Amino acid sequence: MTLLDAPKFDEVGSRRRSILVRGFFAGFLLALIAAWLVVGHPLDAPWTWWTYWAGNRATDNFLHAVESNDMPKAFGIWDNDKDWQQHPGRYSKYPYERFLEDWGRDSSANDYGTISSHQIVVKKIVGTELVVGAMINGRKSKPLFLAYDRSGHTLGFSPVELTLE
Repeated sequence: MTLLDAPKFDEVGSRRRSILVRGFFAGFLLALIAAWLVVGHPLDAPWTWWTYWAGNRATDNFLHAVESNDMPKAFGIWDNDKDWQQHPGRYSKYPYERFLEDWGRDSSANDYGTISSHQIVVKKIVGTELVVGAMINGRKSKPLFLAYDRSGHTLGFSPVELTLE
């Protein structure tokens, strides 16, 4: 075969490949935008979006459990161990009794009283944790800040307070 014997240009095949490539990139862009909307519009890099989604979900589930006074479930979410009652000795650093003092309905240790509603208002990755701020009981003053640890998938009190923007 010589240069003069080259195959005839396949215009239909070329157009089909072009449509497939453009369709792939358009679909990828739409999936990226949909993921960004689902995880709450973070301004961080896309590879951190899973942390935003998981941390928001864990915090929301935890606060819903506290609102419904399901404290064993809430403690399981706090420590990422739904079977924590099988081995309560693992949690001697922050035991269940202390947890009840902090989060129970009749607790005088928290500033919010009985937690009956929440709204997550701010999220940001700080270091290795996602700091989540939630307004409790419709308060407009200071949000409750919880830290979601990405490696252990646990919740904790955040030493960092974010600004509301």
